[in-house]
Amino acid sequence: MSKQFIIALIAAVCFIACGKNKNNSNEETKDASVKGNKVIAYVMRGNNNWGENNEKAKQITHINYAFANIVNGKVVEGYESDVANLKKLNQLKQVNKDLKILISVGGWSWSKNFSDAALTPASREIFAQSAVDFMIKHNIDGIDLDWEYPGQKGDNNKFRLEDKENFTAVLKLLREKLDDISNMKNQYLLTIATAANQKYLDHTNMSEAHQYLDFINIMTYDFFTGGSSQTGHHSNLSQSDYADNGSSAKKAVEEHVNAGIPIEKLVLGVPFYGRWWKGVNPNNNGLYQIANGKRGSYRYKLIADSLSNKTFVSLWDSKANAPYIWRKKDSLFLTYESPKSLKIKVDYLKNKKMGGIMFWEYNGDNDELLTVISNTINN
Repeated sequence: MSKQFIIALIAAVCFIACGKNKNNSNEETKDASVKGNKVIAYVMRGNNNWGENNEKAKQITHINYAFANIVNGKVVEGYESDVANLKKLNQLKQVNKDLKILISVGGWSWSKNFSDAALTPASREIFAQSAVDFMIKHNIDGIDLDWEYPGQKGDNNKFRLEDKENFTAVLKLLREKLDDISNMKNQYLLTIATAANQKYLDHTNMSEAHQYLDFINIMTYDFFTGGSSQTGHHSNLSQSDYADNGSSAKKAVEEHVNAGIPIEKLVLGVPFYGRWWKGVNPNNNGLYQIANGKRGSYRYKLIADSLSNKTFVSLWDSKANAPYIWRKKDSLFLTYESPKSLKIKVDYLKNKKMGGIMFWEYNGDNDELLTVISNTINN
């Protein structure tokens, strides 16, 4: 064997190996981008400040526009302003070309017609086709169903035992329709928002339904609401020592995994708002106590301002990894998400290899919370 032949053979092997490594590198880079943590912002129709803050679009991977309504079994605009709002949101792709815009259908107030829309093969066809038509009409990237909740009353909704199987059936139909029109340029998304409790999972069949979904946003907040006569953390990561078998984000994630959902499809929801009560029993600084006064909610930006000017003083529940506020003079208790608790949650979801983070709602922030997410999520 000649020396020239051996040199040529070595060069050929190196060329093939280098080419193979290069292809693998590209595949790994592509996979890394696909598997990157999602940052999903719910945006309501009243949001008019994207023009001023459009650089924030670089910190977000998906926007869920809330909400489309269901009328006569069809997905329709809830308000005339939705047309202009969706067009404006789409323009953010000039800042972030990878940004995805989805229409969220339903929500707490507009889930009343879901059960009827999903009831029969004929009604599911009408509903699913109208959802796809809505998406195409507005030149957006996917559909997010916020049915609150299958098989449950929710906000005085019509509900049926059949909702469990019909929910899966309508997701399957939507997936088929979206796949039919997807191509290399447009890969249309289908997602849902789920309640952070076992009761929701008992009324759905998520072990089958998840296969039709790109990811699932768990609403791990509102554990305590204005309808609660007792105070408590409304979005704590872990269970508090002061609560007996209470709700927590960790518990909700574990329940979803036990229901058969791959953890990489799960997205952790966080609130950009807090909930408050007055007339609260002063024991434990108002934490998990009876309240008999007024109650409501505050955006995070107002809470942050009040902390800055010392109107509020923050306390910390180390077991729950959650902040809270107790103001003795008017017996006010407030539960909220802080930069500290949010950082702990982002570290948790990264450690668990979850799909990412979702927040309600963009307008509640003063840039502090989104900055924590942006600085932590993929670092």
